[in-house]
Amino acid sequence: RLLCNSRLERSRKGVLHGLGGVLAQENLPWDQFARGSSYIAASYVKYLEAAGARVVPIRINRTEEEYAKIFNSINGLLLPGGDVDLQTSQFSRAAKIFYNLALKANDAGDYFPIWGTCQGFQQLTVLTANKNLLTLTDTKAVALPLTLTSVAPSSRLFRNFPKDLLRSLANENITANFHSWSLSMQNYSRNAKLRRFYKILSTNSDGKKEFISTMEANHYPFYAVQWHPEKSPFEWVDKPGMVHSVSAVRASFYTASFFVSEAMKNHHHYPSPDEEDKALIYNFSPVYRGFDAVFVQNYYFD
Repeated sequence: RLLCNSRLERSRKGVLHGLGGVLAQENLPWDQFARGSSYIAASYVKYLEAAGARVVPIRINRTEEEYAKIFNSINGLLLPGGDVDLQTSQFSRAAKIFYNLALKANDAGDYFPIWGTCQGFQQLTVLTANKNLLTLTDTKAVALPLTLTSVAPSSRLFRNFPKDLLRSLANENITANFHSWSLSMQNYSRNAKLRRFYKILSTNSDGKKEFISTMEANHYPFYAVQWHPEKSPFEWVDKPGMVHSVSAVRASFYTASFFVSEAMKNHHHYPSPDEEDKALIYNFSPVYRGFDAVFVQNYYFD
């Protein structure tokens, strides 16, 4: 009986503390450490764990039924950065399934947040617009301050950030950009679906094109950043654009903490503690790839 109560308590804790799903993607073709068919950069796992969540890796090449079961067991989804096709990859297929499940769930009053970082941001724009409206920008390895919009301070994402941190985000080069593609303000403005769905919280420019760097959905708990908050505390690759300042690390923590607090509003959980145990990232070991790799550590999956 004691064992049963203890297991029930663990199951309840799963609901209280948030299970964040992180979607894997196809291995990079030039990754000499790659094994299996897909990976998750360990920095995204640490990013959520540092804010109090536990992580469930979501693998590619699964059935819709398997994804639906995972959806009903986790409390939020993170779509990470990377380098796959946003319309034909297995990453994009799985992202679309979860996106549609999240729309339906939220419409039915079942609060389910999604967070997109870099490629995840881009994937959300493709799913919402139902087309790829991204444009090339010169933003491959550069740290930038955010140009916050007038609605940013009252946004769900930023309204509880300390004022001095918002000032740092607006004035210091602390947001790490590692992307070749962006959603330009021009393309956003011309697309009715994107305009209706997302509120722009910040923009940036590569000197020629203004692009969106932070946004949140108007009526859904969906959030997206074109920059990389997880890199500041957890990636130590020696490249331009990498920032490890106090302000950058604080920005990382506050974004992660916000997303995990959103996930805690969701009450999905695994049917049993045993199933939850088997699903957690703790069952896998990250591979150290060195400081000249794209990511310092990766998890790999079959």
